[in-house]
Amino acid sequence: MSNAKEILDFKQQLELQDSSFPMLQILDETGNIVDQEGFERAGLTDDQLVELFKNMLLSRQVDIRCMKLAKQGRMGFFGPTAGQEASQMASAFAFTDEDWLFPGYRDLPQIYSKGWPIWKGLLWSRGHYFGNEYTTDEGAEVKSWFPQIIIGAQYVEAAGVALGLKKRKKDAVAFVYTGDGGSSQGDTYEGINFAAAYKAPMVAFIQNNGFAISTPRNLQTAAEHLAAKGWAAGAPSIVVDGNDAIAMYLASKEARAWAVAGNGPVVIEAITNRLEPHSTAGDDPLRYRTKEDLEAWWQKEPLLRMRKLLTDKGLWDDDKEVAYVAELDARIDADIKKANGVEKQKISNFLKNTLEVPSQVMAEQIQKFESEGK
Repeated sequence: MSNAKEILDFKQQLELQDSSFPMLQILDETGNIVDQEGFERAGLTDDQLVELFKNMLLSRQVDIRCMKLAKQGRMGFFGPTAGQEASQMASAFAFTDEDWLFPGYRDLPQIYSKGWPIWKGLLWSRGHYFGNEYTTDEGAEVKSWFPQIIIGAQYVEAAGVALGLKKRKKDAVAFVYTGDGGSSQGDTYEGINFAAAYKAPMVAFIQNNGFAISTPRNLQTAAEHLAAKGWAAGAPSIVVDGNDAIAMYLASKEARAWAVAGNGPVVIEAITNRLEPHSTAGDDPLRYRTKEDLEAWWQKEPLLRMRKLLTDKGLWDDDKEVAYVAELDARIDADIKKANGVEKQKISNFLKNTLEVPSQVMAEQIQKFESEGK
């Protein structure tokens, strides 16, 4: 017999939603381990901890340099990543080279972690077709889709590839990223729903970074937790401290194991924060945020926590960081120089790259512009 009083208690339903998603956290805001069992379960060796932190430093240094290039008018479109190094790089650290990455436009760092050269990322931001070549400098394939500009569309694409991986019996998954704004798009839910219906191996990340352009997360949806949207599709869904690299790695590793075992997708909501403008396209965050709010989030950003952990373990110090940042800067300098040296696109290049087989009119236009050296 049903219990009408309990079932029709709508207020209780809202309260249950809030309590159903405890946040996974291994490192607290000061970098101390608060879940020793979880830390051990992550299984990261000392060398892996250092490698992970170096990946996070790479992301931060690329962000710093790209913001400078943007201010100089030398960049093109760029989505800043400062503050999201754990939600991006620590999660990507849990996947293999055979897993397919589906990034949003703020997720270039994850492609770099798969071996994609930084100079190609710079060219992607500048709209150059070389920026859509997904190979390493040595010519090896980088299993990544292009950074998707259409909000949420990467979820549908990831679900399709995940189904293909399942049908081909590959030991691989598709992993996909969007922001809190992307979770309000129909494509995001459709991708999760499709993957869940077909038990396709997909791990979906919603980086809840506080703001979709200028719209704060609390004005986007009445849902207490964005992870709940995965429940609607029948996918296990969790909330993770997105500024905690160890928690992000652990959640991602176990979500991958679940998905690749044939159980279908997992949705991970990462609670983090975007510390810089939404993009270099004229956004001023102080029009919709306070300086105090930003300063508070800078005090609990991911690099601080990991630096504290590694320092306490005797694995890192200031001298090592200064030397490694100098190494990164030299690498980035070389990539900037290489990107700058690539031949500029001509009108005929844009036409040639529009269709695999140009129409008659386009072929005539290509011939015309080429004859003019354009």
